[in-house]
Amino acid sequence: MPMSEHRNKQPKVLIPEVKLQARLAELAQEISHDYRDREVTAICLLKGSFVFFSDLIRRLDVPMTCEFLGVSSYGNRMVSSGEVKITLDINEPLENKHVLIFDDIVDTGLTLSYIMNSLRARNPATLKSCSLLMKPDSLKVDIEPDYVGFKIGGEFVVGYGIDFAGQFRGLPYIGYIEHGH
Repeated sequence: MPMSEHRNKQPKVLIPEVKLQARLAELAQEISHDYRDREVTAICLLKGSFVFFSDLIRRLDVPMTCEFLGVSSYGNRMVSSGEVKITLDINEPLENKHVLIFDDIVDTGLTLSYIMNSLRARNPATLKSCSLLMKPDSLKVDIEPDYVGFKIGGEFVVGYGIDFAGQFRGLPYIGYIEHGH
């Protein structure tokens, strides 16, 4: 199906807004509990995680600093290329910091694995990850985020910050686009 046909279709709802927000509240409680008495360096993986990140950090009850890491691995394709490009790096030192990476979706796991290894080299005190979505059946590497919002199947998801060819980031829910038959 040509890309232009996808743009005209409204995605079907996979995770409604109310369920999304309820899960965010639970995640925030869990993270705040685990990091009590410690300052968190919260890293948002751009671009897909920015909505999830901004909603979740406002619910956290821990001191924190925010950093942004630009990562690209999809281009305009519906499948992760497995090639990771850093498009914006963090300038602050991470040594001896409690680093928590926020990702929108762990699909093959290759991007998160690459980022974790890259940041581990900067000697943080602790390094954990939080992903809104995870596709356990699509993993190509043995990686499991420390915090996961929802485990999903093979749907091609959009919304709540996640785009397809630049579209659908502003949807308040997680939707999915049906592949052409």
